[in-house]
Amino acid sequence: MTVTRLGREIVSKSDELYRPQTPNIGIVHLGIGAFHRAHQAVYTDTYMRKSGDHNWFIAGVSLRSGTVAEQLNPQDGFYTVKVSSAQGQEQQIVQSVAKVLVAPDDPQAVLSLMASPTCHIISLTVTEKGYCHDPSTGNLNVQHPDIVYDLSNLDKPKTAIGYLVSALKTRFEAHIDAPTILCCDNLPENGNTTARLVTQFATRISDELVAWINENVAFPNTMVDRIVPATTPSDIDELADEAGYRDSAMVKTEAFTQWVIEDKFAGKRPHWEDAGATIVSNVDVFEKAKLRLLNGAHSSLAYAGFLSGYEFVSEVMEDKAFGRYLNILMCDEIAPTLTPPPGLELTSYTADLLARFTNPALFHKTYQIAMDGSQKLPQRLFHTIEDRLQNGESAECLCFAVASWLRYTMAFDAKGDAIEVQDPLADVLYDVQKRDFYDIDKLVKGYLGLSQIFPQTLSTNDVFEERVKYWLSYILANGVPTALDSLLLEVQDYSPQLKQQAVL
Repeated sequence: MTVTRLGREIVSKSDELYRPQTPNIGIVHLGIGAFHRAHQAVYTDTYMRKSGDHNWFIAGVSLRSGTVAEQLNPQDGFYTVKVSSAQGQEQQIVQSVAKVLVAPDDPQAVLSLMASPTCHIISLTVTEKGYCHDPSTGNLNVQHPDIVYDLSNLDKPKTAIGYLVSALKTRFEAHIDAPTILCCDNLPENGNTTARLVTQFATRISDELVAWINENVAFPNTMVDRIVPATTPSDIDELADEAGYRDSAMVKTEAFTQWVIEDKFAGKRPHWEDAGATIVSNVDVFEKAKLRLLNGAHSSLAYAGFLSGYEFVSEVMEDKAFGRYLNILMCDEIAPTLTPPPGLELTSYTADLLARFTNPALFHKTYQIAMDGSQKLPQRLFHTIEDRLQNGESAECLCFAVASWLRYTMAFDAKGDAIEVQDPLADVLYDVQKRDFYDIDKLVKGYLGLSQIFPQTLSTNDVFEERVKYWLSYILANGVPTALDSLLLEVQDYSPQLKQQAVL
């Protein structure tokens, strides 16, 4: 039996169709992956449904692959969000994405949309590595081959930063109002970081352009939070059986969602607060709590869990040793480094995170979370470790997480089978292992000497080096589960609070 593919006709029958045949594009989004479709696009859809303000349809841009365009464009941009919670599952068809462009196929079409006077928001979810920066310093990597290319080919760039500067240059020269550039990636002070990278690139183009950007373009900081596992073919088949249509662009997610945005815009914007977003004067405290507690714990769990043979996060959470480890990590090492955001109690927030991790309906793979650690760990773990060590406090569980990540980058699992390490610096990390594998002192010094990953405050810290070396050697000799048992015994000895947490 042939199942009809999702499109305008099906939406008009099963949903309240509000999108016109020729929608107004008010937002251009770079990096239209699953997260954007389950998060910002949903907020925008909700706002337009509720308000009747239909000037904020999204033109998505894929900077590399044509896969999302092949999924969405034949469906007129419509797609399903399937939400799983303890109460069951529900789904909705999102209408806010009007179309998807594939940047390498037609860069001028992308730049034209970004420079259009009707485009007021340019948003991004291109992942940490998409910013072509040095995570240890936060500065643009001007030696990155794609940045080198973009500086000489601004009319057909490859990177998000190149596209932003090229579009801003066009707007500046044509006297078109400046847009708001809305970074929605897990970077520290993501708006400020994006502004810095854009101006560092633009400095090599024109001082006048830099001055115009600094004076007119807004780069709000944001915090985004929603767990979005990768969609599988079986998810698509299951939805087809349930809904009676085939949706190649569906995404699945959890019920929880949060979006905190700094109140700093260049001009018109959707009133996302009417759709559940939070507009604040300072995002910093929200961002730190999320990056350190959720993302830091997620990464810690992913590397150690993957090396313990667990495929999904919920499976890791069923292991009592990992439950104790995460309690100690989050409550006793991470939470004390944070100032609670207004209205957020950290103990309750931590408990909610642990409950979200245990959701078995999400099938969130540890391998998916483990991607791009060299770009993620500075903001997820390293900054927390710096705070702990500077205050003379233990960071034992955090150092264990770093050691687990380094073990993961060695590209073989606990059984000795090869694994593909998806990381832009995978080859650099592997070269260190290949050179110094049989000398643990040289091995760890080699890793910590990678200045593009580790900040000097950690690479020269004797305590950090010694504890990472200790746990990496223990994991190599005994495996993660045995090393984890040893860690739990050790941390109980140096703090009565940790001892109490460890028996939970």
